[in-house]
Amino acid sequence: MEHGYPSAEFLGLTFNLSNVLMTTVASVIVFIIAVSGARSLQLRPSGMQGFMEWLIDFVKGIINSTMDWKTGGRFLTLGLTLIMYIFVSNMLGLPFAIVVEPGHVLWWKSPTADPHITLTLAGMVIILTHYYGIKMQGVGGWGKTFFSPLWWMFPLKVVEEIANFLTLGLRLYGNIYAGEVLIALLVALGTSGIFGAIFGAIPFLAWLGFSVFIGTIQAFIFTMLTMVYLAHKVADDH
Repeated sequence: MEHGYPSAEFLGLTFNLSNVLMTTVASVIVFIIAVSGARSLQLRPSGMQGFMEWLIDFVKGIINSTMDWKTGGRFLTLGLTLIMYIFVSNMLGLPFAIVVEPGHVLWWKSPTADPHITLTLAGMVIILTHYYGIKMQGVGGWGKTFFSPLWWMFPLKVVEEIANFLTLGLRLYGNIYAGEVLIALLVALGTSGIFGAIFGAIPFLAWLGFSVFIGTIQAFIFTMLTMVYLAHKVADDH
């Protein structure tokens, strides 16, 4: 299912306007959810406040499973932002896609169905792990992680960092993109005629539900791996 993408030139750079639009939409939705959960706080939470408190406890559990809270507590906001943003981004392309003619230009999709977005997120995470490693362990302590447990493992550690970056970004992209492609194929089957609609409806609904599950799991995995990578750089017992 090949589509073009809307683009614009600025300062000699080409920008994918679909990515700009969808990352903005995802950010606005996450902001609205966060604000809704923090307004009119009550002792007995319900609605959005209850959901946000549950999500905070969930992310705390992820952090506590990778490092002690004294070290990892500062990453709570990061974990919340990642899991909410990635989940919302994964869901945006599931109900529908907006393709504008002429040119078969795709405007509306999941931002995480684009490798540029997922690899950028992965790159930001890897950079943050090194930043906090230096900040919390010092340059010496951070440098030792590349030579532990044996000095000759340095090349393997470098390869590991590259592999972490690629797998973190491409895993998310591959799962979301594949899900959207299959949904598009099932929609095309459903609009091909009466028999296509009959035989395509049930697989479409089943795959839509499964895609929601996959999108949720991928948001969890990305957040969990982020905390694991941070723990390897900042926790004394790693």
